Formats: sequence, C-alpha cells, structure tokens
Amino acid sequence: MDCRVVVEAAVPVYDVATSDEAVRIAISKTGEMLNPDLNYVEINMGGRSCPHCDEAIEPAFIAADESLVALELEMTVFNVERDEHAARIARKEIGQRLENIPLEVLEIEEIESDEADDTDATDETGDEETDDEDVLPEFEELIDE
Repeated sequence: MDCRVVVEAAVPVYDVATSDEAVRIAISKTGEMLNPDLNYVEINMGGRSCPHCDEAIEPAFIAADESLVALELEMTVFNVERDEHAARIARKEIGQRLENIPLEVLEIEEIESDEADDTDATDETGDEETDDEDVLPEFEELIDE
C-alpha cells in the first residue's frame, strides 16, 4: 500500500518583523535543509486555529523579532503495510534532515495506485508477475550484506 503522509514542523526563524516574512524565510530554510535529498517533499504553510474559538490564525507566532512557524511537509511513502509504518518512515526521512525541529504526524491517507491493479495481473503461464521481487532485494539479504 502507498500512503500520503502530512507532517507538521515547528520551524524557528530569527530577525523577522512580519508573519509573511517569517513564513517565507521558514519555507526557504526548510527547502534548503531538505534538498537535494528530499526534493519530493512538498512544503506548505501550516493551518493553525485558536483552541478556544476555532478561529483561523497566522501560521507564524512572533515575539521579540523571533518567530515559530508552522509548516506542513507532505510526502508519499511507498510499499508499507500499515499507516503507522508510513508515519515512522516519513518522520525518520524528514527528521534526519531537519535537526532540532519538532515534527508531528497530522494525516495519513492511503493512495489508490494504478500499480496495485498491475500487480494482480497474471502472465501467460498463469503465474503472478514478480517485477517487485526482481528489482528490490529482500530485507534479509540487505541485512546479510
């Protein structure tokens, strides 16, 4: 199964005057940390709301020219067995590049893929196709190496 995972990141930004400036700098800073290894991660402004009145508020909190910006990082994780597995993979991959930035998984959505339909097909001899097995080594083989 393939999953789309959305992770919230709290990115600190320094020497800023406005919320818009803080968000722009946070997105740029996060993009630099993720690229080129994770250039497939989408970076968006985070959505925040007041805990008491549910009113939408700015994604950046500014105090003394410093800001904490909420960003949503979205990536697709392939070939996982459960949602929890997809969440762990996304947090690990993103967390390795965003040192000292707290992450929280917001959403995990299973993706319907065209490839899933192809794996159920059979070839002329009636055997199931094993393209994935030919391309990727087994986990145990990787450990032995």
